[in-house]
Amino acid sequence: MPVTAKVPLFLLQSLMLSLLLMATLLLSNNAYALSKVTATIDKNPAMINESIILTVIADDDVGPKALDTRPLLDDFIIGQTSVSSQTSMINFKTTRITKWQIILIARNPGQFIIPALKVADRQSDPIELTVVATNDASSKAQADIFVTSELSSAEVYVQQLLTLSIKLHFAVDLKSGNLTEPSLRGATIEKIGKDKQSDSIINGKRYRVIEQTYAITPEQSGELRLKAPLFSGEILQASTRRSSFLSFAQTKPVRIVGDELHLTVLPIPANYPSDTPWLPTDILTLHQEWQAGNAQFTVGEPITRTITLTAAGLSKAQLPKLEMQSSPGLKIYPDQAELHANLSNNRLVSQKVQNFALVPSMVGDFVLPAMSITWFNTITNKIEYATLPTQTISVQAAEGSFASDPFNDPTKAINDTANTADFPGHNAANNSAKNTGNSSEQTALATSVAAVQDKRWQWLFLSLWLLTSLAWLIQSIYLRQIRHKNKPAQFNKATKVFTSGSHYLALLAACKKNNAEQALHLILPWLRQLLTSDRPGLKIHNIAQAQECIQEQSFATALNDLQQHLYGKSAIDGAPSWQGLTLLTAIQTVQKQQGEKNNTKHLLALNP
Repeated sequence: MPVTAKVPLFLLQSLMLSLLLMATLLLSNNAYALSKVTATIDKNPAMINESIILTVIADDDVGPKALDTRPLLDDFIIGQTSVSSQTSMINFKTTRITKWQIILIARNPGQFIIPALKVADRQSDPIELTVVATNDASSKAQADIFVTSELSSAEVYVQQLLTLSIKLHFAVDLKSGNLTEPSLRGATIEKIGKDKQSDSIINGKRYRVIEQTYAITPEQSGELRLKAPLFSGEILQASTRRSSFLSFAQTKPVRIVGDELHLTVLPIPANYPSDTPWLPTDILTLHQEWQAGNAQFTVGEPITRTITLTAAGLSKAQLPKLEMQSSPGLKIYPDQAELHANLSNNRLVSQKVQNFALVPSMVGDFVLPAMSITWFNTITNKIEYATLPTQTISVQAAEGSFASDPFNDPTKAINDTANTADFPGHNAANNSAKNTGNSSEQTALATSVAAVQDKRWQWLFLSLWLLTSLAWLIQSIYLRQIRHKNKPAQFNKATKVFTSGSHYLALLAACKKNNAEQALHLILPWLRQLLTSDRPGLKIHNIAQAQECIQEQSFATALNDLQQHLYGKSAIDGAPSWQGLTLLTAIQTVQKQQGEKNNTKHLLALNP
């Protein structure tokens, strides 16, 4: 008998289950294949420059790049695009979709057709769209959010500053947003100040307004086009669910474009001077102030002159440099200029404040030349000048200055001191010698007259003897006077050296201590003693005269830095403390050079 093989029942059941699962999978793939693409818009009609949300849904899970949006570029500006996928199962039925949300902005008003959009081998139906122009405020008042922009002037000259005001109006709640900065080819744009927030009511509708202000300076002439500002953001919308429990506010992306602006830029007039800075503005003024109220100033005391330049329609960088010319006996130390700019009635007003410290070193009248700035009046289209007239200042000597200064004539002071204090018997000895000589001459003359009456021969010998005695006496007096003159001269020289050395050491100590005021006070006595030791006739009344005699550049630079620190306004207002190392080195150099000159003169005198 043949043997029949029997298959176990559990194997047959497993095989049937596997076949059933495979069939189910095949049927499910066929059931959820892409079959439909739909497209909708959130508003119709829409206003120009207002964003439109185009939603495209494919009933399958496809890639994010499966949608081709190139057909939209002909009539619309494509903004942000978001893609999402969703899978759901209801009663064991699985549903998959892919959704695109595209922000569109119509380029022009009119009737448009959103073309059919293709996803894989399926495409959506076309959509008719009406875009309404919004050129007037009443039309914009109907929108919940819009952007306006305004120029301070539609026609300007090259490099003439104008302002641009951009305002974002919204009557809805903003979750986030970004307003693009304006751009203009051939011009520089700078934001002025911070954003301003205010409320406005337009045709009975309340708007929240955010305003930004920019300064525009065109660098080339011609017709320029300012790109429209673009706002991109999200607004909050109430939930569409019936129950408010566990419902949240929904967000909606928006994209708003402002108006495009046109600007006419005129070139520089041909008659404007080519050697002066081009300053196109409607007003430019110069103003000056003095620290002292009167016109009398004192030698050595700094005078502060403040000059203020104010211009409307110019940036801080366009303001010209303010300069003052120095003159002999009057040094000028300018401080760093202070620049200010602010908005006044939607006009940018810039200001430059320059302080000058004037230090007179001698008595007299000083003429300050006139200061003039050429500018172009953009209102009258004429060349004008802002001027400060020529001014004369009178400088007088300080009380108890050079005439009573013991250092003004050091040779005389030291000689008088030496003659009266250190050699009290010197004048008495000279007077005694002169009196002795006079009495001897009178006695000899009386004796000779009496002898003539007696004997002529005796008179002759007596006269010869007296003449010899008189000659010896005169010679003795002369030699004694020479010795006394040499002693005061040597004392004066030693006193000068000692005094110069004491001033020199005190000056070095002031520099080491970084004491600017004490150093400046000791410089003039040191220079007087140093330079007049070999030239007694040299008169030095101020530091400027001493610098001319020295001709040392490092000393002049260090001294100017010292005076700038003491007299400059910026240093008084909190600049770093003065460091005396540079001046100390320069003083040592001058002292050494002067000593070498003196040694050279003595050697030449000893070796004629």
